[in-house]
Amino acid sequence: MGGISAQLPQQIINGITLGSVYALLALGYSMVYGILRMLNFAHGDVFMFGSLIGWGILQLFIAGETVSIKSGLILIPMVVGAVIGTSILGSAIERFVYRPLHKGSRLTSLISALGASIALQNVAMILTQGRTKAYQTGHILASDGPISILGASVSTVRLMIICVSIGLMLTMDYAIAHTMLGKAMRAISQDREAAEYMGIRTREIIRIAFIVGSGLAGIAGVMIGLYYTQVDFMIGFSAGMKAFTAAVLGGIGSIRGAVAGGLILGLAESLGVLFLAPVYKDIIVFSVLIGVLILKPQGILGGSANEKV
Repeated sequence: MGGISAQLPQQIINGITLGSVYALLALGYSMVYGILRMLNFAHGDVFMFGSLIGWGILQLFIAGETVSIKSGLILIPMVVGAVIGTSILGSAIERFVYRPLHKGSRLTSLISALGASIALQNVAMILTQGRTKAYQTGHILASDGPISILGASVSTVRLMIICVSIGLMLTMDYAIAHTMLGKAMRAISQDREAAEYMGIRTREIIRIAFIVGSGLAGIAGVMIGLYYTQVDFMIGFSAGMKAFTAAVLGGIGSIRGAVAGGLILGLAESLGVLFLAPVYKDIIVFSVLIGVLILKPQGILGGSANEKV
């Protein structure tokens, strides 16, 4: 027990860090589902492309062991490039994968999304030749010593991921609740036909939802690269499934539920390895999901349609 209690603070920090990334990804799932009642299973692969775009931009500034830009500032073009690239990709998915099928059945849209996911994975495999790409984190952030908080070692990368994620999630929560765009999204979620009669350009709002969700996935992709220090073309499948699980756990379609589900999932995964081998972490994650849904089928913060996006 002494060993577990000593590791507990560090695993909590690890769980919050990982959960913050899951939460950002889950936001994209919830935004699209809240408006269209459709699951964008290509979202995890958009995240993967964000991480690869960030890596590609990083290589432009690295020559051997030297960096052509001040440490830390490299993050700006990496994040901006990832956001632009994934936003364009998200817009293309909405235009060519979802929009032509919006009058079809949900099953048709689901199959289309799975097809887009497989296509994106294969494109990424060809572009990377199936090889893992290393994030040279030492060239990106200052290698200062980690901060000690209640016995836990908090590195610069972990601190940055947590702070950026919290900032983005609070911004999204405010935007959905208080801006005209957020109100339009909530109106479409409740009644798309009525929203069109009220003059809301539903097609544009839906496209913006895809773009915003994909942009958040791009940021999350760069952050996961910094956290794990390497990415590959399959990283989107695993992270996408975890983010989808987080969205369902918190209440699919709920922005705050996506955040809560992501954090709970990250903590469950990190704390679970204190008692079981790391190979069982996926079992822990889905056991938590099953347990919560048995007690509350609509998810932790799931509720009526008025509470969605």
